Amino acid sequence: MTNPDGTKPRVALLVTDLDNTLWDWFHAWHASFGALLDGLAAASGIERSLLEEEAQVIHRRRGTTEYSWLVDELPCLQKLAGDVSPRAAFDDALHQQNSARLKETFLYPGVIETLTFLRRAGVPVVGYTESPRFWTEWRLRTLKLDGLLEAVWSPRDHDSPKGLDPVSLRRYSAENYGLAETKHENVADGAIKPNPEVLQEILAPYGVPYSEVAYIGDSLHKDIAMAQDVGVIDAHAKYGVSHEKPAYEQLRRVSHWTEADIEREKLSPPKVTPVPSYSLAKGFHELLEIFDFH
Repeated sequence: MTNPDGTKPRVALLVTDLDNTLWDWFHAWHASFGALLDGLAAASGIERSLLEEEAQVIHRRRGTTEYSWLVDELPCLQKLAGDVSPRAAFDDALHQQNSARLKETFLYPGVIETLTFLRRAGVPVVGYTESPRFWTEWRLRTLKLDGLLEAVWSPRDHDSPKGLDPVSLRRYSAENYGLAETKHENVADGAIKPNPEVLQEILAPYGVPYSEVAYIGDSLHKDIAMAQDVGVIDAHAKYGVSHEKPAYEQLRRVSHWTEADIEREKLSPPKVTPVPSYSLAKGFHELLEIFDFH
């Protein structure tokens, strides 16, 4: 969709979702969580179905499917661990999870090139995600995006189990944690997409007219709906939609989402499904074909 005079819409600020927009979060999560379940089942003899049932209870209590201390809180593992912590007793399974996560976390094609172009063009890029702070920073560091995004907004990290100090368990020096260049802000506790107030808060420091702000994300009901509510340009990262993948059922079985959340995201009635202004089918790099960032 071009302007009436045939020019591309001008964009002076880009806000981007992260998971399934810059990288394939679903693929990496499924690979790493599957490796964890395989390792735990092999080491403990416990059926995967029981591990999944107990994991979902904990994920819903903690409000995330990326709960770092899951192994420590699974009741079936606590019974087997005896005098040592489940984390120590099943350390090999955790190593398998971490190895799979590192191997299977990768950017979509064209992301680095596009973000590098925008940085050189002087166009700020701000990330907004519902993933917790720690894993958001891990992905940004691992994927060499620290500094290519001017800022990122995310929820705070979840609480750790009582009596456990996460910092004391770190295996690397302090410079291997956090972000060096990208500024990290926290959204208000309990804020979830779509939340127009959060997006307006993200935009406020830049003073860019909403007509020159673009927002890209993979979820019609979260990202696109929120962008349209605020009145910025919306672009759908259709290439990142993963709901039809068979492995989606694995997420469904252990997710912190309720059944209502899942059905709303996957099967919402057409009359309430937002129609995106722009749709990117091939990749993030299509932004450069659609908008004028100069």
